[in-house]
Amino acid sequence: MLETLSRLIPSDFPMIRRGRPDTLQVNLGYRCNQQCLHCHVNAGPTRKEVMAPAIVDTVLACLEKTGIPALDLTGGAPELNPAFRRLVIEACTLGCRVLDRCNLTVLEEPDQVDLAEFLAEQQVEVIASLPCYLAGNVDAQRGEGVYHKSIRVLKQLNALGYGQEHSGLTLTLVYNPGGAHLPPDQARLEADYRRELADRHGIRFTRLFTLTNMPIARFGSALLSRGEFDDYMRLLKSAMCPANLDGLMCRSLVSVDWQGRVYDCDFNQMLDLPMVAGDRREIYLADLSAVDLEDQPVVVADHCYGCTAGQGSSCGGALN
Repeated sequence: MLETLSRLIPSDFPMIRRGRPDTLQVNLGYRCNQQCLHCHVNAGPTRKEVMAPAIVDTVLACLEKTGIPALDLTGGAPELNPAFRRLVIEACTLGCRVLDRCNLTVLEEPDQVDLAEFLAEQQVEVIASLPCYLAGNVDAQRGEGVYHKSIRVLKQLNALGYGQEHSGLTLTLVYNPGGAHLPPDQARLEADYRRELADRHGIRFTRLFTLTNMPIARFGSALLSRGEFDDYMRLLKSAMCPANLDGLMCRSLVSVDWQGRVYDCDFNQMLDLPMVAGDRREIYLADLSAVDLEDQPVVVADHCYGCTAGQGSSCGGALN
């Protein structure tokens, strides 16, 4: 795989500083039942990295000590970590808002047949990747048959109340482009998703997030191999919207890798650009409660233009 970090630094991206953390985003491991072209984590079925139970305990201790109100679980497929359900239950007991970044098809794995019911019982917010409402586009990006599996799972989640008005069970769908271009307007695309999924399959959902593909890892390598990397970077830089700087997720989110190391965002995590705070050169989760992150500078490189281009992009969708 071709690396992109050397093309992303040095960078002229503006300096930004952190505010008070409101989300602990934890990568439970890179193992996944899918292997998608756009994946910035390089996740897949053969990956062995998985967060150990002792570090899961540290996640819970950190939530309790810091009072960070939201736990955002990601991977790979975070549900494949054997400690996933224990972590969810104990975080909910602490009063945390728990989000599961789900690829949908993992719910059809043989050992996950009761996962949807578990998520509903714990009132976990499901953030589900569905990069299009058409089968051909989804399967081209995520693998043959993924679309129809995803539709079956969405119907299962709907039957449990997810995406249904007044149920309290949030179902967010996530779109990302199939190539080297920016996402369309989030509000207009959400209307298209609602119409098409309802008409074709009777599916309902709470909201849609649009995400920009980052020029790193698997997608970045594909850009380099096709000779499109420089053009894509010019697109991101030319579409940079300064108004998006105030809403960047790195101001309020703390990203943790499967070994307990701390980053400003999960894109930095994949580039091995650890968070820097005060005189510390590497921060582990166990140290986080003793570190004052407010007003600390964020580690930036040129991939950060992906978050400020156009409408902006973050783990919470478009920024404007």
